[in-house]
Amino acid sequence: MSTPPFPSASADLLKLSPCPPVAPEAAGEAPLKLRRVAIDTYRENVAYLHRDCERYRAEGFQALSKVEVRANGRMVLATLNVTHDPRIVKCDEIGLSIDAFAQLGVEPGHPATISQAEAPASIAALHRKINGERLDREAFRAIVRDIAERRYSKIELSAFVVATHSGELDREEVYFLTEAMIDAGQRLDWRERLVVDKHCIGGIPGNRTSMLVVPIVAAHGLVCPKTSSRAITSPTGTADTMEVLAAVELPIERLREIVREHRGCLAWGGTAQLSPADDVLIAVERPLSLDSPSQMVASILSKKVAAGSNHIVLDIPVGPTAKVRTMPEAQRLRRLFEYVARRLGISIDVVITDGRQPIGQGIGPVLEARDVMRVLQNHPLAPIDLRQKALRLAGRLLECDPDIRGGDGYGIARDILDSGRALEKMRALIAAQGARDFDPERPPLARLSFEVTAPRDGVVTGIDNLQIARIARLAGAPKVAGAGVDLARKLGEPVRAGETLYRVYAEYPADRDFALQASTRDSGYRIGDPHEVPQVFVEF
Repeated sequence: MSTPPFPSASADLLKLSPCPPVAPEAAGEAPLKLRRVAIDTYRENVAYLHRDCERYRAEGFQALSKVEVRANGRMVLATLNVTHDPRIVKCDEIGLSIDAFAQLGVEPGHPATISQAEAPASIAALHRKINGERLDREAFRAIVRDIAERRYSKIELSAFVVATHSGELDREEVYFLTEAMIDAGQRLDWRERLVVDKHCIGGIPGNRTSMLVVPIVAAHGLVCPKTSSRAITSPTGTADTMEVLAAVELPIERLREIVREHRGCLAWGGTAQLSPADDVLIAVERPLSLDSPSQMVASILSKKVAAGSNHIVLDIPVGPTAKVRTMPEAQRLRRLFEYVARRLGISIDVVITDGRQPIGQGIGPVLEARDVMRVLQNHPLAPIDLRQKALRLAGRLLECDPDIRGGDGYGIARDILDSGRALEKMRALIAAQGARDFDPERPPLARLSFEVTAPRDGVVTGIDNLQIARIARLAGAPKVAGAGVDLARKLGEPVRAGETLYRVYAEYPADRDFALQASTRDSGYRIGDPHEVPQVFVEF
């Protein structure tokens, strides 16, 4: 019988050097050495022990159980993984994933102890919510506190997310959840009477209006500390796009200095520990593709209040492939936002906007940064829809200034943009945050590309936001900043067979092929007659 050409995985493991024996009385006493295991577990703390580690055997640990790891006077809670391979972690070591290791603030090799973690105190409340019961303020506070302290496993987090999604929370429960998420983290105080912010519920590719609104209102003099998230299911988020132009991961003190000096910022919110429970929940919501109205309201308002904002303009796009598909659905969501905001003591101006298609031309970090800078520069190729929407949203924010009459905000915002003051403010913010080398005339796009063309003559009657975003993600966005989709046609525009609808950019052949296959199956575009263009629902 011939010998197999490759040894089996189990045979490989048997060849690995066994752990040296440890005297029974020493088991469970000597500290282990910390090892940084270079695995990104996406905001989940994970610990690693070798299966032959005496501590693992003596303490009766089980894989996927919660453990406490202590070092340098600090403690992290982590989910335990058990390995057979000493190349990952040796018998006298405890490994920690990237995020977990950073929280201890020590060097590799530092002594550490590990012990069983107690079950979360709020687990009974979680079970009540799973069973469909209504929870009170204290129950939500207990659950959110345990989530923020990472006492919940991914399974328990998933159970909470699904329970609050399928058994929709009533509006008072949404308020309790939002309040608890605010209380679980830091809350910034800018010592200003009026602190403004603008937010969109998402779902529309290219909708990078915040990067225009912030410099416009900051140039006027309003305080606008914009702390944004990274992409969850989209081809890029505001933080991902701003990172093309400047650093976004700023220490909280530096963020304070920038806002005090420049009246605004465009930073990633993760470093500020604002509503930390939300960051943990997002890590579960993303793979489950769940975005319930309850969680959406709690997530958005908790982050805004924690960031110190007291006046918010909220953008709810409505369209056939937007997160919100109908006007009645948008009105229900608006009323929920307004109720919770009122209970929190903040002002909110909810605006229902056109979500029938992507905003701007570029979809992906570099392409969207290019569009933003073109608008700020009053460039002839600047996308008109991005400019107009940003001006109208900025105008609504400006009108919360008691010195500006209602209806005058749009004109003032337009003057600030056209005069170059918004561009000057954006350049000041970029310099303060740490400028990156970026030229909008020669954006660093991914090296591979292909075009998607019209199958026949007609007009563009539909653009599927979800499919276009999916193609951009398959092409590599946002991980590859220069990847994405560059649109050549928008709704209602005429097109002839063979003309370009959009160009896709990818850095790697595999990403290009994935995006090409997806666009071949469904381009995301519909070509038809002018009367087939869907009706628009807007309030501007």
